[in-house]
Amino acid sequence: MKEYKMRRGETLEENIPDMEATVEDYFGPITGTEEYNGSDLHVVGDPKNPVFEKVVVGAVKYSGKKDTLAVHFEERDAADVIAEGNADAAQDAVNAKNEFLLEATGRDAKARRDSLKRAVEDEAPDY
Repeated sequence: MKEYKMRRGETLEENIPDMEATVEDYFGPITGTEEYNGSDLHVVGDPKNPVFEKVVVGAVKYSGKKDTLAVHFEERDAADVIAEGNADAAQDAVNAKNEFLLEATGRDAKARRDSLKRAVEDEAPDY
C-alpha cells in the first residue's frame, strides 16, 4: 500500500469530493471495502482494465494531520496480459493510474517520485 500526500494547501476532499464516483470512473465498480490504518478503503475487485487484478484506494485519516491517499494497484502478470491479446491495455492502465493520482494529489508523476525520494532520504539513518 502506498500513501500519497496532497500538494501544499490542498486537501484530498477538495481535489476529489466524491471518492466513490471517481474511483468507479477510473477503475470500475466498487465491490467492497478493506480496512487500512483504521480507515475503510474502496476495493475494485473486477477492474475494467484487464491489467489490474484488484485496486484498493481511499482516504486515510490521521488525527492532527491532513488525510492521505492510500492506493494499492494489484496487477496481473504482463505475460498473461499479452498472451490474452491485451497488450494495448498496459498503456491505458499507466494513464489511468497517473491521471487518477494527479487529480487526487495535484502532483504529476515526477513530483510524486521526488516527494517519495525525499521521504526515503529523511528516513535514512545517519552513520
